[in-house]
Amino acid sequence: MSEGAPPEPAPAEDLRTTEVDLGGLVNVLATHLYSTPLVALRELVQNAHDSHTRRLLEDPDGDHRPLIRVRGDAARRTVSIEDTGAGLTEPEIHSYLATVGTGYTRMLRDLTGNQELIGAFGLGFLSAFSVADEVAVTTTSHREPHLGHRYRSRGGEQYQVDPVAARPRPGTVVELTLKAEHAHLADEDALRDVLGRYCVLLPIPVYVGDDEQPVNNVEVPWRHSVPGDQHAARMRFATAFGRRFEPLTAFPVHPAESGTGGGTESGTGGGAEGGTDTIGLLWVQDGGTYGSSDNRDLAVYLRGMLLAEDARDLLPSWAGFIGGVVESSRLTPTASREDLQRDDHYRALQRALTDAIVDGLYETARLRPAAWRRILTRHGQDLLGAALCDERLFTLLADDVPVPTSQGDLTAGALRAAGGGAVHVALGSGGGFEEMLYRAMRVPIARGDRYAVLPFLRRYAQLRGCRLVELGSEHGDRELFRDPERPLPAGEAAWLAGALADEGEQLVPARFDPPGLPLVLVPDREAELKARIEDDQADARIPSAALRLARAFTARTDGEVRARLYLNLSCPAVLDLLAAYRAGHTGSATAAGLLRSLKVIMAAASAGSTGASGGDLTAALSGVGTAVSALTAAVPAGLPGVPDTLDALPDEA
Repeated sequence: MSEGAPPEPAPAEDLRTTEVDLGGLVNVLATHLYSTPLVALRELVQNAHDSHTRRLLEDPDGDHRPLIRVRGDAARRTVSIEDTGAGLTEPEIHSYLATVGTGYTRMLRDLTGNQELIGAFGLGFLSAFSVADEVAVTTTSHREPHLGHRYRSRGGEQYQVDPVAARPRPGTVVELTLKAEHAHLADEDALRDVLGRYCVLLPIPVYVGDDEQPVNNVEVPWRHSVPGDQHAARMRFATAFGRRFEPLTAFPVHPAESGTGGGTESGTGGGAEGGTDTIGLLWVQDGGTYGSSDNRDLAVYLRGMLLAEDARDLLPSWAGFIGGVVESSRLTPTASREDLQRDDHYRALQRALTDAIVDGLYETARLRPAAWRRILTRHGQDLLGAALCDERLFTLLADDVPVPTSQGDLTAGALRAAGGGAVHVALGSGGGFEEMLYRAMRVPIARGDRYAVLPFLRRYAQLRGCRLVELGSEHGDRELFRDPERPLPAGEAAWLAGALADEGEQLVPARFDPPGLPLVLVPDREAELKARIEDDQADARIPSAALRLARAFTARTDGEVRARLYLNLSCPAVLDLLAAYRAGHTGSATAAGLLRSLKVIMAAASAGSTGASGGDLTAALSGVGTAVSALTAAVPAGLPGVPDTLDALPDEA
């Protein structure tokens, strides 16, 4: 046989039939296919629904009043699901109920094209064995209303079917004798809670116990015209369904055909390639979010039955504040019916939901200003990041979304106006002296260390054509620490550097406000980052890919300059110091030592936020006293009005 050729088929006499361990298969399918035993209730109610749909297809003119009733008996530890649907004949019990993987519902849907039929895999009935020791099915077919049959099985591997009296009317009762660990499911309050969510969109009423009102007696605003305010109807549904958080506003999801926009009342639609039949409702939740918080909450219904309770991946990653419920008949479930296959319909729905959120936010901003203000206040941080992910959202939010600043939350426009046409943002965590100076001038500083603030403001400055001053970068600090009118002579600059700067500090002559402040020590943020990522422990703290990127970024700095010491040549004290140095005054070195101590004390006050202390604080405090003593000792004795000692001061002093 040549290399790469397919193997030749085995002779017929060597072929064998694969053996199936039915007990093991039932255990895997019934116990491990589903994530929660509650799925058994969903599957059995779904079967009851399909039985009704089947009867309507097969006997459209018959006397048929569809209902599903679920009862719990805590004393007997049983749950029963009763329907008035098509029922089963004895051959159908053997062919469909007791045959794994064969589903009459799927076959009927393929034949009729009816999209109200839910079942697909012929596996749902097995879920009963995940919660029950024994399952009994009593049924009468509408085709044989005079006959009754009872199926019984323990574990699903073996079963028996016996004749029984016909039911008063066609239909089926499935009774589960619950395992001890699932006895709580027999509580009818628990059943109401579970079925109220699983069955809320089923068109057939589902009752629990002797209740006169079905658990799915909920006004579904997209199913039929609701009298009165449509938005109020949406909010009522969102409030009833979204149990975790109060909805701030709600907006619809419309079907989007291939090549058309996704329900664009605001005219922003981006279209959903491939189209989707999905319809439903989304809402903005009043749930606290910040940055990476994710409170996305989306339930997906397939032909009216809950399929995926947490389908958050269908929503865009930036929409951590969105909840909703949608239904579709085009989506393809997995075999467990607890998730969706990531096919073209799935991806089309993702795009349609993104469009629906954008359109809904535009509609809210235009028509419901009070709700819009609440959304901006509650979710400003998330919306900053969202605006960077979608150009339509940036256009909507650029001038409205709040930005955290040193003066509270302000819009980018307010930041720009207060900054004299420039937007100021601190790159560090706050507290640096450059920020302190702007605070003194009542200029608000955006918190660049907060989620999405810096990239949002960079995009805003580009869009609005305004200056962005990034405090903490050398370029940004140059906006504050201006160049002197005349450069210092090299000799004077060298003397000042030796007298005032410590190792790793670069002396930078400058002019800044207020003029009474002689100097400011500003740490180099890039050098700080370089030191952190080149630390021996960085490999253990930071993922390798991120570490490589960070080290590539900091490779452009050698890290030798840890901080810049800006010397204020607008300060009278600094000018006097230079004059004394030029005149050869013996007190100039002492005065320089006093300024050096002042630098260390000021830097120590902000060391917690800047990470740079600028020297030994104890030595600096001692240096202040030494400098004062040296300067006072230089005052000549016997000058008029100057006592020689403290003892010479008058008593009233």
